Amino acid sequence: ELGKRAPRWIRDNEVTMCMKCKEPFNALTRRRHHCRACGHVVCWKCSDYKAHLEYDGNKLNKVCKDCYHVIIGCTDSEEKKKKGILEIESAEVSGNSVICSFLQYMEKSKPWQKAWCVIPKQEALVLYMYGAPQDVKALATIPLLGYAVDDTPRSADLPHSFKLTQSKSVHSFAADNEELKQKWLKVIHLAVKGETPECQNELQVN
Repeated sequence: ELGKRAPRWIRDNEVTMCMKCKEPFNALTRRRHHCRACGHVVCWKCSDYKAHLEYDGNKLNKVCKDCYHVIIGCTDSEEKKKKGILEIESAEVSGNSVICSFLQYMEKSKPWQKAWCVIPKQEALVLYMYGAPQDVKALATIPLLGYAVDDTPRSADLPHSFKLTQSKSVHSFAADNEELKQKWLKVIHLAVKGETPECQNELQVN
């Protein structure tokens, strides 16, 4: 279907980095462009290709490198590198997750920042953090097993906050409301013990 019908455009605010080379966007040197074939948000380097698109009357349109190779029928000879743990696309894990939402995040004495947080079904003991819901690379991952959970906010914390601590490692999170906080805590309390929601359901059934 590539090039035969107009793609769904990923909105600019759904990504913080190029969906192809994973370089972060900035206002001066790396601005956002859309691939007219797949709708992904890419940087100028990754959108510097042109191909005739059927849905646009076979006119030449700016496309990303991947779509260019598919449309002109040339396969990329480079073997795809094995994806590192951080290089799992957010949309890929969010669509098949135990839980995902925006949370405020704070590490050590840094200021609070917004992060798209996901616990995928296939890795229900790992918390992935992204800059935005469509990012193609995680900013960080936290293997939850063995962490202690502290859900009582201190006066300096945001009201619906909780902490994960393990030796000297402390991660602070805050949800927008108490209901969302409790949903996250329900999943995290299981994960730190090495259990998943499915395990708990099986136990209840048995």
